Amino acid sequence: MSTFNPPAKLVIASRESALAMWQAKHIQARLQALYPQCDVSILGMTTTGDQILDSPLSRIGGKGLFVKELENALADGRADLAVHSMKDVPMHLPEGFMLTATGEREDPRDAFVSNDYASLEELPDGSVVGTSSLRRQSQIQARFPTLKIESLRGNVQTRLRKLDEGQYAAIILAAAGLIRLELGDRIKGFIDPADSIPAVGQGALGIEINAARTDLRAILAPLNHQDTELCVLAERGFSRALAGSCTVPLGAYATKQGDTITMQGFVASVDGKQMLKETVTGNAADAEKLGQQLALQLVSRGADKILATLDGVK
Repeated sequence: MSTFNPPAKLVIASRESALAMWQAKHIQARLQALYPQCDVSILGMTTTGDQILDSPLSRIGGKGLFVKELENALADGRADLAVHSMKDVPMHLPEGFMLTATGEREDPRDAFVSNDYASLEELPDGSVVGTSSLRRQSQIQARFPTLKIESLRGNVQTRLRKLDEGQYAAIILAAAGLIRLELGDRIKGFIDPADSIPAVGQGALGIEINAARTDLRAILAPLNHQDTELCVLAERGFSRALAGSCTVPLGAYATKQGDTITMQGFVASVDGKQMLKETVTGNAADAEKLGQQLALQLVSRGADKILATLDGVK
């Protein structure tokens, strides 16, 4: 039995998009079930990343724009914890913050969404595909160079509306977000991770706290899903070793069987003409080192040269 007493009140900082609020409410419900006497509330916030919608993320500063305001709330005590999509969490947290739990992963695959076509293979030459991700863009262009990729920003509902208005023949979204928002019926098909390696941490939730709040670690520990934590740790180790962010077309996806992690990763040019893929298998206890090993394998094949050319292509 736990010997600690949970606090009388906990405040969760969250972005105000429908998906972010679903995630915050999911953690809120878990905490209320664990600690019925605790008042768990949600502090909804609009982040810089939510406000600037007319530019690709890679141009305006990356996914860290979705977490900075939430971290400010943790720093000044307005909130006790922040809930993030792990794929939005920068590889290096600012000093004074830590990830204390990783929630169980939803389906990590990319989803093909269209009103007229069943798959990428069915799209006619020149069809416009919407995605805000250089990772998705590079992998689509490598397989289907005749398709036209255009930037797609906004929350899930906004992106679906733009598709329904006819701005795109198809859009690519994370399956996890659609499933969590009960929009799974919009998915025409799941893209095999071998064809579209997911973003680092895709489908997993992360809980961030002020590192000084050691009192929260035991309280939040039951929310941690160890298999997901180890897989995400491996993926983030890979991305961190390659200085990965959303300004770089790379992805990594780890799965765990028993004590073994298998992970595939890639680095590519934006147009997909240069594409390097590798796979690594090893002990789950060495998750982060496995990610670093995978990165080194790609660097040995020239990944660093591809990344160096991207500095001027954002």
